[in-house]
Amino acid sequence: MTANGVMSVSLEPPLALVCVDKSRNTHRLITASGWFGISVMRRDQSDIAMYYVRDAADRTGDVEVPLEERKQGPPVIAGALAAMSCRVVAAHDAGDHTIFVGEAVELSTHEGEPLLYYTGKFGKIQLD
Repeated sequence: MTANGVMSVSLEPPLALVCVDKSRNTHRLITASGWFGISVMRRDQSDIAMYYVRDAADRTGDVEVPLEERKQGPPVIAGALAAMSCRVVAAHDAGDHTIFVGEAVELSTHEGEPLLYYTGKFGKIQLD
């Protein structure tokens, strides 16, 4: 899934959170496995981000999504700006979402510019 609710929680231990709609297939997968992965997309990976906005039934394989297997946890997007495998350490009910807090057990980074989404469209940071 493509999430808009992802945040760093703590540096020691390294914790991150993700907010997941209870009706999403991803919610069931995280609850069952106790793991989630976060991939911070590069600016040239917007097609992958849009692919995962779709419902699982509407993902027809029309977008190539290269995955990187991890020693622990689910695969992440290969070549993402940053990616982490998180073991769930807490889950908090939040209306129609659950806030999953995970401890990052594996982290990787790559060069590139971040994919930004603001006011309904992708953009970039302008540095003067």
